[in-house]
Amino acid sequence: MTKNGIILFFTHLFTLIIGFAAGIYALPILIAPEGPSVEVIETSNNNATFTGEFRKDLIDSDTFHWGEGVVTISPDTISLIGELAPGPDYKLYLSPQFVETEADFNRLKPQMQRVGDVKTFENFLVNVPQNIDPAQYNTVVIWCESFGEFITAARYQ
Repeated sequence: MTKNGIILFFTHLFTLIIGFAAGIYALPILIAPEGPSVEVIETSNNNATFTGEFRKDLIDSDTFHWGEGVVTISPDTISLIGELAPGPDYKLYLSPQFVETEADFNRLKPQMQRVGDVKTFENFLVNVPQNIDPAQYNTVVIWCESFGEFITAARYQ
């Protein structure tokens, strides 16, 4: 292989890798449904029991993994008026202890309760299954299941 052939091979390989990474990042944004309106969330929050706040300054939050806004917890729903960093396969968990690192999440995961999927990045509304009592926990956690990444958490009691 000539010097030009080697250069072409590596530049094309680099472009392929960058394109693949950009696709992984952009795909969830492109296929995400529109989040519920603030009015819909506020209507569902009429029987809210707890509130918390997602903040960008948690230990394992960074440029690609963060949440910001007010999270509201009722016996039937958990909602956010705010934003999450885009990503795939977000899950909402309830934890008995505050979590702000991946290590904390992995240590406490056996004691947590998975509530459901988060499919939107601006505002969300997740139904709480009847067998889960949010009052038995004190923290809402958003976790990326596919990549094992901590996104954000909010203490609510």
